Amino acid sequence: MNTNPLTDADITRLQSLLDRVPEPLEPLDAVALDGFLAGVVLQPQTVPPTQWLRWVTDLEGRALPAAYPAAELHALVRRRHAEIETAVAERDWFDPWIFELDEDAPPSEAVLPWVAGFAAAMDLFPALMAIEDPELVEPLALLYRHFDPADLEDADALVAVIETLEPAEDLAEAVQDLVRALMLIADVSRPLPRDEPKANAKPNTRPAAKRPATKRAGAQRQGAKPRRAS
Repeated sequence: MNTNPLTDADITRLQSLLDRVPEPLEPLDAVALDGFLAGVVLQPQTVPPTQWLRWVTDLEGRALPAAYPAAELHALVRRRHAEIETAVAERDWFDPWIFELDEDAPPSEAVLPWVAGFAAAMDLFPALMAIEDPELVEPLALLYRHFDPADLEDADALVAVIETLEPAEDLAEAVQDLVRALMLIADVSRPLPRDEPKANAKPNTRPAAKRPATKRAGAQRQGAKPRRAS
């Protein structure tokens, strides 16, 4: 099995395969998929591919038609999953996939599809969100602040933390915050051995929050294309 990180050509091919998923199935796009995979990787117990792959090509988990080239798609997706898993295990930087939007677009608009994919994974695999640890609040706030507060149902405590955060000055900072948040979450859900350093998290009180609805988490944006964040 090819375990090399995906190239830009691989990402383009992956998006084209997702575009070919026939209706009425609703696949994630490449950007939301990337956030979704991060959410799968961060679960406290490993989620086998047999449990998460079907959600990549349909947000309701419906099966692909027999004629669809699922093997190629799944191979690309599993390579990206392995890439994120390695980065998390080593607490190493990786480049989240984002949409290349107009330069005047606010950072939250660019990273929102990625965060929506992450939220979809939280809805489908709730073990991470069931962890009662105050150190989860700050990194969750760094991610969920990109949603409209009205979409964060029954999450007053989380919204209160979000309101204390300064907005990212630019897209580079917003992307940095995504990766930092993931590593802080990993310190709780996928802790390193005791002799290895943890990310520097600020403790807060974790709320019991219902995640926002993400039925169209992977909806594409007109004229946008996936690229690696820099």
